[in-house]
Amino acid sequence: MAAGVIPTHERAAILDRLAASLTDHHEELAQTISTEAAKPITIARGEAARAVDTVRFAAAVARTMTGELITMDASSGGVGKTGWVKRIPIGVLGAITPFNFPLNLVCHKIAPAIAAGCPVVLKPADKTPLSAIRLGELLLDECGLPPGWLNVVPCYGPTAAHLAEHPDVAMITFTGSAAVGWQIRANTPRKRVSLELGNNSPVIIEPDTDIATTAARIKGAAFGFTGQVCISTQRIYVHEDIATEFTKALVAETDSLVIGDPADEATEISALINSDATERIVTWISEAVAAGVVIECGGEVGDNGILSPTVLSGITADMKVSCAEVFGPVVGIATYTDFEDALARANDTIYGLHAAVFTKDIAKALRAADVLDFAGVLVNEVPTWRADHMPYGGIRESGNTREGPVYAVQEMTEERLIVIQA
Repeated sequence: MAAGVIPTHERAAILDRLAASLTDHHEELAQTISTEAAKPITIARGEAARAVDTVRFAAAVARTMTGELITMDASSGGVGKTGWVKRIPIGVLGAITPFNFPLNLVCHKIAPAIAAGCPVVLKPADKTPLSAIRLGELLLDECGLPPGWLNVVPCYGPTAAHLAEHPDVAMITFTGSAAVGWQIRANTPRKRVSLELGNNSPVIIEPDTDIATTAARIKGAAFGFTGQVCISTQRIYVHEDIATEFTKALVAETDSLVIGDPADEATEISALINSDATERIVTWISEAVAAGVVIECGGEVGDNGILSPTVLSGITADMKVSCAEVFGPVVGIATYTDFEDALARANDTIYGLHAAVFTKDIAKALRAADVLDFAGVLVNEVPTWRADHMPYGGIRESGNTREGPVYAVQEMTEERLIVIQA
């Protein structure tokens, strides 16, 4: 493991060099992402570009991290004393990352850790470790990160329990499934454990919305990277007055998606991460159909093994395609007549990451912002939207943390009080 301390200015410089290195290797990294995750190459290029932003934001945090002066003489006993709080690294981090963003979500762990001054043991997803390994090589070979400060350990999930429970690991930062994340939290009650978990994002669509524009936006939000995004749009509550027109528009948008080889520039939809995921989702669709759901389009696995993007109508809260996290190319539609009812149905979930509402009525937009019980509420934007510097995370089953370099560094550091008597 690492020895010594890297000065703040050098940590920031390492991150600057990493941002430059990621830029120089952009196409190589995009091809790696696409190859190992079956992510369409155009989307993989977007992820590689976002990773550069994430690292740059972390470099800025390293340079601007501040402490706090305490007014000690606010108490009569504090006269003659000066006090301040400084942030110090929490220690060794254990980072566990998912398959769906094998570069950028790794950067969301590694870059803030470097900014905070914490060595890292990284366990990348066993299905997509190559991007993380290459990132480690770039940090060590091109960016000047000293040996021992980043240790990439590809392994299967159960083996990572040793990392989570090791006494020398001060903090675990985990992105993945709720079941695994909360189990790690239960097994390590004395560690700081930050969890960024799943969701089944709802969208409410009011009748004053531009139907064609909204349908086009939701196409990408529901089916981007074949729906394997924790803030992918999964539940749509559309006002009854526009339900038929909206459904028709969304089906047309969905049918326009190009299915194929992820290496093909034209491809928008490719295979799920493995056949088990495909079989599970097909089973959930079949169960929903048996309970009365209508398949408006898709729902079939082609000869190429790819599940076609699927729009369902008539979903109800008890169906797995509604109450669980599908994590695949499936979106379900339900109708409403009363806005308050739509808000209540959107909240009827164990998850709490992102939700969205489309409306031109500012009063309803503000009402949604107050009532929707999610960590992020988006208005006239899909819940899948994210900028890499914003506070991002969930409540309830969706997690207990906020990512984004500013917020991650706060969790990766401790506050230390210093008091000096004059």
